[in-house]
Amino acid sequence: MIQVTIDNKTIEVPKDYTVLQAAKSLHIDIPTLCYHPAVKIQGNCRICMVQELDGKLIPACSTKVRDGMQIATNTKFVREMQKGVLELILANHDQDCLKCVRNGHCELQELCERFNISKNVLEENQLSAHAVDNSNPSIVRDYAKCIKCGRCVEICNETQKVNILARAHRGTSFDVLPYYDKPLGDTECVFCGQCIKVCPVGAIYEKNDTEKVLDALEDRDLHVIVQIAPAVRVSIGESFGMAPGEITTGKIVASLKRLGFDRVFDTNFTADLTILEEGSELIDRIQNGGVLPMITSCSPGWINYIEGFAPEALKHLSTCKSPQQMFGALSKTYYAEKEEMHPSKVYTVSIMPCTAKKFEAGRPEMNSYGYIDVDAVLTTRELAQLIRLAGIDFANIEEESFDAPFGLTTGAGAIFGATGGVMEAALRTVYEVLTGENLENIEFEAVRGLDGIKEASVAIGEKTVKVAVAHGLGNASKILKDIQQGVSDYTFVEIMACPGGCIGGGGQPIERHEDTKQHRIDAIYQVDAMMPYRKSHENPAIKALYEEYLGAPLGEKSHHLLHTHYRPRLKK
Repeated sequence: MIQVTIDNKTIEVPKDYTVLQAAKSLHIDIPTLCYHPAVKIQGNCRICMVQELDGKLIPACSTKVRDGMQIATNTKFVREMQKGVLELILANHDQDCLKCVRNGHCELQELCERFNISKNVLEENQLSAHAVDNSNPSIVRDYAKCIKCGRCVEICNETQKVNILARAHRGTSFDVLPYYDKPLGDTECVFCGQCIKVCPVGAIYEKNDTEKVLDALEDRDLHVIVQIAPAVRVSIGESFGMAPGEITTGKIVASLKRLGFDRVFDTNFTADLTILEEGSELIDRIQNGGVLPMITSCSPGWINYIEGFAPEALKHLSTCKSPQQMFGALSKTYYAEKEEMHPSKVYTVSIMPCTAKKFEAGRPEMNSYGYIDVDAVLTTRELAQLIRLAGIDFANIEEESFDAPFGLTTGAGAIFGATGGVMEAALRTVYEVLTGENLENIEFEAVRGLDGIKEASVAIGEKTVKVAVAHGLGNASKILKDIQQGVSDYTFVEIMACPGGCIGGGGQPIERHEDTKQHRIDAIYQVDAMMPYRKSHENPAIKALYEEYLGAPLGEKSHHLLHTHYRPRLKK
């Protein structure tokens, strides 16, 4: 620990702290734009400049503290310098805020309010000559809004290891572009949406499908149903001023019914179904010499990654569709038959924490029975937009329950929303199916938490199964490299594209605090603990589905509806 003085207040801080961290310890908010806790420090925007005792200006985000250091963050000189940097940024930024998706929750806008800037005093430079990139089903890039902070480059290249974004050109031509200046739809972008989560402005955002869904709700010829992913219920409350991790399941159901959906269902149901199919597939591979390790297939960003960067490893993927797509397949077959409706009249909407789910829903493989599984996907943020549009008082709406037949779920389905959850849910079922014994302790703590890669060895009867969990594609690439080199001794691997798993998905409310992900994860496990059933194979509704319709896991009908195949994404 060393002593530093900031704005005449002396404090002890660890010697590896930056000035920015030390100031936060004193509850001093130094303005930043290129800085973000999820990416490495860049120090390139210079709006965080503060002043040392000798008058020297230093960037607070990248300068380490020194013993006896004295810093001023609020002198006239510092304020004018920070304001000047902000005005330079504005001179190269499309300031049509009313039409911007981030209007009202934009970091640049907040700084303008803080520095009392209501109009640009500098001559506006020519904005980016690039048109809005709308070339894919998931993500839109508005180059005129980009402030060149570099956050998206860092998250894409350093955290996710996808490497499709780069800083290009110099001087007034400087820009942030996909490599070779390609549209996103022509790159190996995995559409995880992590770039959206770190963008401080409205330069990157999800493709908005709210009008498409509203039109479907107005169509009296359609029976419109909706499913809710597990991670949505512990995050959407943040959009309405609630604390991170507040469980709002009943409020979401009530809001969706108020919006006019004919039935409201729970994706946790098909998460349970995924465990029955995926667990059975794992057992089959173990007993019959199948390709191991088997890797989960429910994260579409991960699927896009392995198709584009390691297609030779596709044989390791489970053939199971994701819970979203399994639900869609059942909605157009089992559900349509029960309701005596033609599949074309059932319009299926998903509420997902993930932007890559939009891409997944449009895959050509997802219509094995003649109809597309899922018709529209909304992110958590888009659902919040619909709720506000309808004037629903989300915080105070009276809670309601899911509808049958896809409303009865287990805690195992709920924990799909957190990294390690799919693995834990699978182990609860695989153990009991293989051994025929009751699993007393169902809490697999070793696969929980935010460590990038987690490992565990689980004794199942006379076998010891070694498993691994990775979240974030940078961590996934490390495990994938071991598998490709033939040095992996895992039997089963869970991979989620987004840091933290689905609770950190690209379509979630944008986190403003570093501990938000952990609060969401804690809530997911709280949901699990409250459920009367906590093992997927004990779900009575799942048992009935197999008895009435599917037959058995990995059976002919379930294989046709619930399983798929993946193929290399050829570079264009």
